[in-house]
Amino acid sequence: MSAARQLRLILLGAPGAGKGTQARRLGEAFGLAQIGTGDMFRAAVAAESPMGLAAKEYLDNGELVPDEVTIGVVEERLHHDDARDGFVMDGFPRTSQQATAFDALLAKLKRRLSAVIELSVPRDELVRRLTRRWVCAHCNTSYNLLSAVPKVAGVCDRCGFLLVHRRDDDQEMVRHRLDVYDEKTAPLIAYYQGASLLRTVEGTKHIDEVFEDIAAAAGVPKEPTA
Repeated sequence: MSAARQLRLILLGAPGAGKGTQARRLGEAFGLAQIGTGDMFRAAVAAESPMGLAAKEYLDNGELVPDEVTIGVVEERLHHDDARDGFVMDGFPRTSQQATAFDALLAKLKRRLSAVIELSVPRDELVRRLTRRWVCAHCNTSYNLLSAVPKVAGVCDRCGFLLVHRRDDDQEMVRHRLDVYDEKTAPLIAYYQGASLLRTVEGTKHIDEVFEDIAAAAGVPKEPTA
């Protein structure tokens, strides 16, 4: 087993920082389970797992899923075979309370985080990116008319479905989302600094350079090894 496959990473960063893109690349390059909050909830609900059914009640009512249920869904996901050796978390934890609960869960499973990677991008650049973002209505893959343009305009490269511009990517909503991030999620940076796990990567570089910087910050070679 390669050292890369034993990585257990968290990607932090504001909306538009590129977490989803980089988490997907890390998963594909190093054989890590890419665990995104939305995908995780959808899979748990579809599988009708105990935690998935608990989450469904809140999701169906448009309510936030409580931390105890979220942690339960995460625990179920980490028991899947693809996550036993390594994972990259995208969109979780979101708060210091969730981070504390996640630490307790990993201790229970006798696993340890390798690193927490913060993708640092200036606010003006985040607004510029998000207001030009299009998302696949089917597989949720994100594209950006500035940096990640689909091969065919308006069509997803991965599944061929149409791309949509979501209301929450309008400028007013984007600024509100960034305010919410600053209030609730940015304190995680201090939390993981205190645990000596935080590594900051400049997120304004080319996608390939950002990927290489993340790999280096996580302690793996630029090119994955067999």
